[in-house]
Amino acid sequence: MQETSSFKNQLLIAMPNLKDPNFFHGVTFICQHNSEGALGLVINHPLQMRLGDILEQMDISVENEKIAKLPVFAGGPVQQERGFVLHQTSEELWESSISVSDTLSLTTSRDILQAIAAGQGPQKFLIALGYAGWGEEQLEREIKENAWLNTHYDESVVFDTPISQRWNTAAYKMGLDINLLSTQTGHA
Repeated sequence: MQETSSFKNQLLIAMPNLKDPNFFHGVTFICQHNSEGALGLVINHPLQMRLGDILEQMDISVENEKIAKLPVFAGGPVQQERGFVLHQTSEELWESSISVSDTLSLTTSRDILQAIAAGQGPQKFLIALGYAGWGEEQLEREIKENAWLNTHYDESVVFDTPISQRWNTAAYKMGLDINLLSTQTGHA
């Protein structure tokens, strides 16, 4: 079997022809990728709920209205009841955290939400419910089938770009106007 090149720590940009509502005009950050498959979080599909709603359900008090109003994202169609925090890596050690890169971590434990609610969490973070998952070689196949563009991680796209502009901005940083890409594929 051929060695799989990893898409970990990259952004997947949904091609205009990808109609699945979970990924339509989506940008997905790939947190893990190996020979068994991939896991990512969609970073531009906000849910109707806010962080304050989740914290309230978990009996975590939040005094800062700005924190309470932060968006929560539909991270993908798998385990939508499970929360994920993608954040800048800090010196703080969380109960359940994995390193994605030198600068990013993915945490699933309650302690990070308590810290965020208290204003003591990571400076930059994104909270998602659910994740996007791909089986063995499924992601590679979808990229070959022209469902996705992949590009390097860009902190400004993930944390600083307005949500509604992330799809266009991620492609633009590759030098592409994604709205001008053809949704048709052909064979010569």
